[in-house]
This record gives sequence, structure tokens and C-alpha cells, in this order.
Amino acid sequence: MSPAEAVAVFGAGVGAGTINTIVGSGTLITFPVLLAVGLPPVTANVSNTLGLVPGSVTGAIGYRRELAGQRGRLLRLGAVCLVGGVTGAILLVTLPSKAFDAIVPALIAAALVLVVLQPRLARALQSRRERAGTGAPAHGGPLLLLGILLASVYGGYFGAAQGVLYLSLMGLLLDETLQRANALKNVLAALVNGVAAVFFIAVAHMDWAAVGLIALGATAGGMIGARVGRRLPPTVLRGLIVAVGIAAIVQLLLR
Repeated sequence: MSPAEAVAVFGAGVGAGTINTIVGSGTLITFPVLLAVGLPPVTANVSNTLGLVPGSVTGAIGYRRELAGQRGRLLRLGAVCLVGGVTGAILLVTLPSKAFDAIVPALIAAALVLVVLQPRLARALQSRRERAGTGAPAHGGPLLLLGILLASVYGGYFGAAQGVLYLSLMGLLLDETLQRANALKNVLAALVNGVAAVFFIAVAHMDWAAVGLIALGATAGGMIGARVGRRLPPTVLRGLIVAVGIAAIVQLLLR
């Protein structure tokens, strides 16, 4: 890797760490850069997964105030994420590289629709619960667990727009603010990336130079993202989620 390529990979890591903490989809920045500097697709994917872990951790630390009171929820959803992340990592090294290409853009598009409609849908669900005399499940119920499991399988496999999927599900099924859901998303993404990375270290080839450069950049980016993201109003954050999701769909369709 030349000095110019190293700078490009590091810069991609900063950008990915920042956008991952605010929304998700940082892989859409780092993965193309790794391909451009000559890494094979699977090597680029697994190196990227490991490199982004420190950024997820610093982003989660930056959102620690919004995590207050969510310990039980985090334990439940975190356990599901670990199972999904390992499953996705296994699928990456066993399935053809194009296996998810057809379904992923549609999946992200559906998530964006949920993000846009989330306030209206949440109000409708709340009204229905009030009429039935029931409250919202504290941890989102079985539907959220299933949705997080499937999103985590995808996250362990590739992960572009994984955060968008998490936020759409939690925004609809949890009675929480978008910022608190975002804090939870950062921890769940760190768990998925971490467990997938451990698996990849054991079975796949890593480009350790790329891993190190992305990790350094993503660490800084995670701190930047937390500082910026926590200040965004819900409407602006929702708009940013939609913009990033649309960019993810376009890039995946053109890839």
C-alpha cells in the first residue's frame, strides 16, 4: 500500500466511524476504498469489519448518557445480536458473494419507509394500546427480537446500512426517543462487528495494514460522530438516516 493509499484508507476510516455513530452505513465509505487499493472483496470485507470495531466502541462511549436505564434491553438485544453476527459471518465465508445482492436494496428501502413513517406509526400503535388498556413492551417484544436477529445476520455478512435497519425497527417498536435508540444501535453494532471479527480472524485472511488504518480512523470518527450526532434534532437525524439509506441503495445497485 502506497502512502497515498494509506492516507485514503485512514480518511475513509474517519468518515466511516463518524457516519456509523450518527446513522450507520460507514461500510459504504470504507469498502469501496479498500477495493480501490487492490484488496479482494472478501478480504476487504473482513478487514473492514474488524477495523470498524474501535469506532463502534468510541461511538457507544460517546452516547453513554443516552444508554442510562437501558441495561436490561441491551442485554436482551445484545444476546440476539451476537447470535446473528456469528451467523452472518459464517454465511459470508460459505455463500457466493452475490447471495444478498437482490434482497438488500429492498430491505433498506423498507427500513427507510419505516423511518419516515415512524412518528405516525408510533402514535397509531400507542392509540391502539391505550384503547386495549395495554402498554408498550419494555424491550420491544418478540417482533423486535426477530427483526434485530435478522438485521444482525445481515450485519455479520456485510453490514452496509445495518444501523438504518436497527433504527427503523427500534424507532417503531420501542417507546424511546430516536437519540436513545441511536445509542443502543451503536452498542449493538459494536457487538455484531466484534463477534464477526473474532470469527474472521480465525478463518479468513486479513490485511492487517488496512485493519490498523481503518481502526485508527474509525476511533477518531466515532468520537466525532458522537459529538455531532447527540446535538442533532430528531427531524434532522431522521432526514440524515433517509439520505444515507438512499445513498446505500444507489451504491449497492451500482456495485
